[in-house]
Amino acid sequence: MKKAVYFFCADPFDHVAGNVLQAVSGILAPREISLSVDDMPVLEYVDGEGSVFLFVRTKKVVSHDYVRYLPVMQELFSDCTAAGIITWHEGENAPDGILTTHTTGDIGSGSFGPADPQCMRNLLHAMERFRIEEGLTEYRVTTEATHWSGMVYGGGTPDMITKYPVPLLDIEIGSSPACWGDLRAARVLARSLMSVFRSDGRRVRNILCAGGIHFDPNFAAAAFGEWNDSAFGVSHILANQWLVSGRYEDGSGPARLEECVRSIHGGIDAIAFHDNLKGIYKDRFRSLGEQLGIPVLKHQALRKPELIPWKD
Repeated sequence: MKKAVYFFCADPFDHVAGNVLQAVSGILAPREISLSVDDMPVLEYVDGEGSVFLFVRTKKVVSHDYVRYLPVMQELFSDCTAAGIITWHEGENAPDGILTTHTTGDIGSGSFGPADPQCMRNLLHAMERFRIEEGLTEYRVTTEATHWSGMVYGGGTPDMITKYPVPLLDIEIGSSPACWGDLRAARVLARSLMSVFRSDGRRVRNILCAGGIHFDPNFAAAAFGEWNDSAFGVSHILANQWLVSGRYEDGSGPARLEECVRSIHGGIDAIAFHDNLKGIYKDRFRSLGEQLGIPVLKHQALRKPELIPWKD
């Protein structure tokens, strides 16, 4: 039995979660169960394949108070296969009209949460399918670089990231008030949550993405890359700014990259770095690829996956 848990801040402080949960309730009519968090019953839905989906309401955004919520997550939801925090995206120069998801990690410290490329791919493809069905032509579905807001907003420490054993995604709508309040976008996310375990049967080739910008279009495109009976599995994306600020050229760089690889379910089949990445960082990834016996590519090679020299 597969089980997913999704967290929704019930306070209007979160511009997106309430609308998405309302859409979930309208589509699925989940039932209350005996578990509760913040004195609010957990909601449950079981689909026709026997997969269980839990919808957890919280008083605060989970990542904004990890000190409070991590013990709850560990006690009640450590047996889940996948987890997600539904929330909004904003930021200086942030793109608008986006439906996005990203893995959890603090690149600087080398603390990476578990990542499941298959589930992330399933979710992204569902978001794109339902975006089209709902007629959201002004939106795009995109990946986002790995990060964690727990230290910025909640006083958390990087070691907390690795203490929740379930692959945890942030699932967001961005990046303006008009988009946060768009009920069509909320419905797209609500419908997509049920597809996190639904694979199209393609063999997923996991890639570690490095360099580039926060919303790098090359890695976003790779997340939808398919050829023959195969597809890319994108999860952790190590943006250039955090490789530089995290000083991955120093002696601890290789160990942190190894931790990143270990956190990815199924390991990795290739490494793709952005061609604009500085040489010292490229060398770090080339060494890692040599150690693992896998191809290391410039991002342009992702456009022709059938030519990549996979090791099997």
